[in-house]
Amino acid sequence: MESMKVAVLDLYNNVPNEGMRCILQLIRNMSGQMEVELTHTIFDVRGKNEVPGLDYDIYISTGGPGSPLPSDEPWEAPYFRLIDQLFEHNRIHEQKKYLFLICHSFQLVSRHLGLGTISKRKSTSFGIFPMHKTDDGLTDPLFEGLPDPFFAVDSRDYQLTEPNWDRINELNVKVLCLEKIRPHVPLERAIMAVRFTDEIFGTQFHPEADGEGMLRYFMTDEKKQQIVENHGEDKYNEMVAYLQDPEKIALTESVIIPGFLRQSSLVKL
Repeated sequence: MESMKVAVLDLYNNVPNEGMRCILQLIRNMSGQMEVELTHTIFDVRGKNEVPGLDYDIYISTGGPGSPLPSDEPWEAPYFRLIDQLFEHNRIHEQKKYLFLICHSFQLVSRHLGLGTISKRKSTSFGIFPMHKTDDGLTDPLFEGLPDPFFAVDSRDYQLTEPNWDRINELNVKVLCLEKIRPHVPLERAIMAVRFTDEIFGTQFHPEADGEGMLRYFMTDEKKQQIVENHGEDKYNEMVAYLQDPEKIALTESVIIPGFLRQSSLVKL
């Protein structure tokens, strides 16, 4: 059996999270379903300044806490060097490298490429919300099998707005979906997913989130208390209901990253 190497770029900065468990679970599940075996290595980018080289087939860059705005932290330069090398590799080589960017990583790379304005939100977005497809999103293969709108976990203090359409068109980037429609809020809707290239894809939301695992996590006394204190009991009850709905988080989890891994594996078949 052919095998492909997956580099998981951990940007959680040693903060406890559910995302890594979800990502590794998807890699293991898909490895058992495809004709290509997936092996993975985790790189602690922010905690230990670990960045892989170009000897991997697939790269998945995680969400993470904190600000995506420019800093002098030592991991940033090597991280962006890798991102630039992946774009350049795909530009000149027939054998492509695949990259999926989640939440914090999506913000970082969107800022790095100058796709729009990365700014702090007036308040934290936390919950399970509808994602509305653009015209390009309606035809993107990774969104096939998802309704419009579809639902996803959103957890962020920052956002990508004010798209730089000249730069977006120059790079042939496709904006695929926007955040929920808010007619009562006089603010621009944030960009929630982008196809940077045929091989490089990013989401502001969390497509790795699994309903069953997150439901167990949310039902713990500590997590329930934290959500109720910060967001209210109604928000908690809504999220628990959405996590149990097979047409919401479970559907999104089963479509986007599995589709990305299948697409990536085709280069080996």
